[in-house]
Amino acid sequence: MSLTSALDSARNSLMASGVQSSTVSRNIAGASSTGYSRKITVLDNLPGAGVYVAAIQRAASSGLYSNVLTATSAAATQSAIYDGLQKIASATVDDPQLDQSPTAQLNALKQALQQYANAPDNTTLAQAAVTSAKDMATALNQATQTVQSVREGADADMNISVQNINQLLSQFQTVNTAIVKGTIAGDDVTDYLDQRDSIVSKLSQEVGVTMSIRTNGDAALYTDSGVVLFDKTARSVSFAPTTSYSASITGNAVFIDGVPVTGANSVMPIKSGKLAGLAQLRDNDTVTYQSQLDEIARGLINDFKESDQSTVPTLADRPGLFTYPLAPTMPASATVSVGLAGTISVAASVDPAQGGNPNLLRDGAISGNVAYQYNTAGSGGYSTRLQQLISNMDASQPFDATTQGKPNGSLIDYASSSTSWIENQRKTANDSSQYQSTLLDRSTTALSNVNGVNMDDEMSLMLQVERTYSASSKIISTVDQMLQALLAAVGN
Repeated sequence: MSLTSALDSARNSLMASGVQSSTVSRNIAGASSTGYSRKITVLDNLPGAGVYVAAIQRAASSGLYSNVLTATSAAATQSAIYDGLQKIASATVDDPQLDQSPTAQLNALKQALQQYANAPDNTTLAQAAVTSAKDMATALNQATQTVQSVREGADADMNISVQNINQLLSQFQTVNTAIVKGTIAGDDVTDYLDQRDSIVSKLSQEVGVTMSIRTNGDAALYTDSGVVLFDKTARSVSFAPTTSYSASITGNAVFIDGVPVTGANSVMPIKSGKLAGLAQLRDNDTVTYQSQLDEIARGLINDFKESDQSTVPTLADRPGLFTYPLAPTMPASATVSVGLAGTISVAASVDPAQGGNPNLLRDGAISGNVAYQYNTAGSGGYSTRLQQLISNMDASQPFDATTQGKPNGSLIDYASSSTSWIENQRKTANDSSQYQSTLLDRSTTALSNVNGVNMDDEMSLMLQVERTYSASSKIISTVDQMLQALLAAVGN
């Protein structure tokens, strides 16, 4: 090897060592930064010229990264569902002091009726029974308000999620453009790649997403249902929020590039992410529980209805103790009357607080029509009607099978099945959330082991670079001495 070649090789080695040293310093500085991937200096050799820096690459694993995205989306889905169900269950099922669950209220009402039936001439017990009935109606009213409040909150969170998605897609477009341009120009784009991965990770919290890498580092994004989120340009994600909810209101769908991805009419529904969880909470779980509450209210009206007591009955049954805005007609049997639990009330004619007579519960004709009077003799010791009401609460009746409660049984049985249903939904969501969170932690750890910065490794590499630098410097110094000696010999 000539002295010139040796000098060129040493000089190239110094330059490569400088880049390696800079990369190590870069890794050490970014070790604590979220989303930072370890950078690797790729070296190569040229005959006669020595080593040179071929590229700067990231330590990465597309498979592990994909697992992290999937686990992130799944965990966000279950967390959104659980949080909503927890609010409902806490207000309607869990409170042992207030005992506001429909089942507890029904048992309390039945007990109050039994006490009144044992002493039908006791006005105090009559008032207690009416008070218990009012508590029952109030519990259903408040449960409906809670359910609709959760739906309203889910809708508002969906709007925030859509805004976040659009913002992240805009950021993705900016970074993706920089990556493509930098790749074509041969620049180091590893920091941009980290930024892009970080954006996609945040995006996966909102919606299930997959990323496809193409020529020159260009990327395309798709939802887990196959709808395009980004392909050269960001697609528009739109949603019209609903500010106030009632049981009869259906929330609006989320659209991606004009394609509905949530709601009953969705052709390509998203499957995971916070947005999918919120949509399921708003449109499915809460709607089902509301239907169960409505069926409990319908069952109450049915159990306490009054029938024509004429010798030859000709009048239709009508609501008695429990009424609703469409009285005197009865709600259809075994069919959900949407929002009924929010409008059910105790008849004013039997409520002392409204100037009513609580003894009408014993005597009948609560509606004011004497044809529905049971205690025709006006006896203070009459308890037949009260016992009939108690028996009605124990009697089997059909319920709407679409509500996922017990299709046939007593009202208390149905209310118990409703409580079991929401508890099971909450437990399932909680278990799934914990499982997905554990899976996410493990996937994140596995990815970090691949692309994370190990300070011991970096310091060891720095020592190697320093030795290489010293060796190259020594070669240059030696060549310099040899050249000086040669020039001195020629000069003499």
